Amino acid sequence: MTDIWTYIDGDWHEKAMPLMTADTNAAWLGNTVFDGARYFDRVAPDLDRHCRRVIRSAEVMQMLPRMDGAQIEGLVREKLGKINTDDALYIRPMFWIEDGLGLIVPESTRFCIVLQRMEMPEAGTGFSACLSAFRKPSPETAPTGAKATCLYPQATLAYGDAHKRGFDNAVMLDANGAVAEFTMQNLFLVKDGVVSTPQTNGMLLNGITRQRAILLLNELGYEVVERRVSADELLEADEIISTGNHARIFPCVKYEDNEMGFGPVFEKLREAYWHFASS
Repeated sequence: MTDIWTYIDGDWHEKAMPLMTADTNAAWLGNTVFDGARYFDRVAPDLDRHCRRVIRSAEVMQMLPRMDGAQIEGLVREKLGKINTDDALYIRPMFWIEDGLGLIVPESTRFCIVLQRMEMPEAGTGFSACLSAFRKPSPETAPTGAKATCLYPQATLAYGDAHKRGFDNAVMLDANGAVAEFTMQNLFLVKDGVVSTPQTNGMLLNGITRQRAILLLNELGYEVVERRVSADELLEADEIISTGNHARIFPCVKYEDNEMGFGPVFEKLREAYWHFASS
């Protein structure tokens, strides 16, 4: 039984397929974009939005995608029906540039989809985090308007450094010194019943699960304040919650020396999200 399926050049393959050669532009100059969606409990929530976003990311990077989000979603859903599994999967559509040096050749844009078995974190678990010295780039220094692969090495460095210090993840500041997000997940904090999240300023991804969480929190009666968040506030937070593709809604149970455990806002939000996903 395979753990990975690859769609490339019009066909599905039940294995990880090679995508690039030694002279592929994306392999050495980083012109690649991707998106990440999830399949779990036999549902793929917000898949349509993830598929549309990868098109927007490709266009930001001056690529020439030859399909739209609905076509990508159709390919994924058709394959999910054939796989017919209860296992959780990671869904990753990708575009990249094949040719060009300095100036890219937009017409050389290529596309693939990767479906990969990947377990969801167990309910009842959480993670620890620390403050990273690595920061998120500003729009003037990196293509932050796209979910571009070249943005992720910085996050990987922060993630690896956190593990060396005994933590599971890290909080990264933006270029101006305010809290941006975790390495690869958006961040919400709760203090005295008030839910806040860093404002979108071009230096953090306005994640699809982040947007969904705000809507669900509003339905639960919480007004989510999008504002500048300082690192010191996290040391006194009652709850810190991450949202993102890997775990969807997941609690930070310890930030530096601030141990929080599982809070009521997280519990309500997670229940609301799973209800939304299954409806």
